[in-house]
Amino acid sequence: MEYPSFDLDGQVALVTGASRGIGRDLVLALAHAGASVVAAGRSLDDVVGVAEEARGDGGQAEAVELDLTDRASIDRVVDECVERSGRLDILVNNAGLGTNHDAIDATEEEWDELFAVNVRGLFFACQSAGRRMMEQSHGRIVNMASQAGLVGIPRHAAYSASKGAVIALTKVLAMEWAPFGITVNSVAPTFIRTPGTAERLDQPEFLADVLERIPLGRVGTTTDVAGAVIYLASPAASLVTGTVLVVDGGWTAK
Repeated sequence: MEYPSFDLDGQVALVTGASRGIGRDLVLALAHAGASVVAAGRSLDDVVGVAEEARGDGGQAEAVELDLTDRASIDRVVDECVERSGRLDILVNNAGLGTNHDAIDATEEEWDELFAVNVRGLFFACQSAGRRMMEQSHGRIVNMASQAGLVGIPRHAAYSASKGAVIALTKVLAMEWAPFGITVNSVAPTFIRTPGTAERLDQPEFLADVLERIPLGRVGTTTDVAGAVIYLASPAASLVTGTVLVVDGGWTAK
């Protein structure tokens, strides 16, 4: 048999929302796996340190500024990746916004802002990268969804709706782009401990409620998410497309 390979040596990867949390650690993990990573964030200052950290660990990484609400910015970054490296093998659409309040209190402004990044920006990043990947007859796109796109999470109406859209969009792109050698998948994590979620997860009552819903009895780590992303980006997942890889400790299995 041919043994499965998780080697990303020689691959060029673009990660959006790379300034902190899951995105930051995905840059480090992909670089550690051998990829040459472009860390993209809305502010260049926020991602320069991430790229430096990846290089300090022996990886290859650089930082770029990317505004997902600006189509021209998306196209520019994708074009620069290809012009600099000659190819773009992996796109990880990690950037996203969230809200945490009752649906009755949602505003048009926050709903529009959230969808502008989580759905519209993600789609046009896929489209821009997809055109380049079609030219090279190869590509891996990994979209960051959420368990909130599969089950209802109170106080997350707009967020859940946007992540449900990401999952549906992933399936459509997977079907359309399979003939070009491009796989499109999504990763749906549960609550992941990051600086952004620590405030809520450090509340004993909130944490206890979360853990009660997770059969494996713990919240996720960025390493858990990185393992899923690296798998889907690797040669080992060459026959996997249009799927949702749920990293939730069993929450949605109930």
